[in-house]
Amino acid sequence: MFKNLLVPLDGSPTSETALSYAVYMAQKLGASITLIHIIEADAPKEIHKERHLTLPDEALAYLKQTAQTFIPPGISYEVHVHTEEVRHVARSIVDHVGEFSPDLIVMCTHGRGGPRDWILGSIAQQVIAFGKTPVLLIPSGCTRKAEGEFCQALVPLDGVAGHDQGLDVALGFAQFCDISLHLLMVIPNPANLKGEEAATGRMLPGATAAMLELAEQNGKEYLARHLIRLRELKLRTTAEVSRGDPVTAILNTARRLDSDIIILGTHGKTGLDAFWSGSVTPRLSGQSPIPLLLVPVKETG
Repeated sequence: MFKNLLVPLDGSPTSETALSYAVYMAQKLGASITLIHIIEADAPKEIHKERHLTLPDEALAYLKQTAQTFIPPGISYEVHVHTEEVRHVARSIVDHVGEFSPDLIVMCTHGRGGPRDWILGSIAQQVIAFGKTPVLLIPSGCTRKAEGEFCQALVPLDGVAGHDQGLDVALGFAQFCDISLHLLMVIPNPANLKGEEAATGRMLPGATAAMLELAEQNGKEYLARHLIRLRELKLRTTAEVSRGDPVTAILNTARRLDSDIIILGTHGKTGLDAFWSGSVTPRLSGQSPIPLLLVPVKETG
């Protein structure tokens, strides 16, 4: 499971939201923590009216003080400031994966907003797109379980062979942290289809409806197979198939179950690519009020 956690901080209280979750996971998993700050070229002194560290000495002092304040005795940690100014913070974070070998990046969603983020994606989403390391995203202002504890995880699945990496991580997470899992598969209604599928639905409504009903039945069988396996492992697991828009269904289910975290396999698409593909992850990361554990999908075949 996760043994080395990388936590990027920009000096703001918002970014520090990630620390309680990193500490919780380090305690549960016996992991170490690395706090990192990237010096950004031409960086503003404030972001969202919060300070933004721009000087290496100031940043190093901040990381040391933050570690002493937030990380309790018994957890191994180190701090690092990347002093060479960079223009691409997300790329620099990913580059440091090779240096520190983290198996999880824990960070708060914290972007400038506006058209720039719509095209490029938030820094957090870019980290997913560029890298191969799972990322735990903590929503800005998240106050649920302030101590970082997780009790119930929602695990959306798409039923595609080879896309179950998110479930594999959820399984390990449940075993180490003793949390319950709820598996969710969302089958769209005709009105939720996009692109070529939407065009086909308009031309062949009857055939499309039948296809979606078959997909729903296949989804129930797919989840039933996972339930058998997970319950044999003595994990508290439930499952359901829902119909409609995936993001809406995921958020509604998380709210109904009072879930603490969503664990999702993702292709990490950003910007226009995500817009045209209808990728769930960018929309979900922008709307979820609870943490998201995003697991990059390694394509097979």
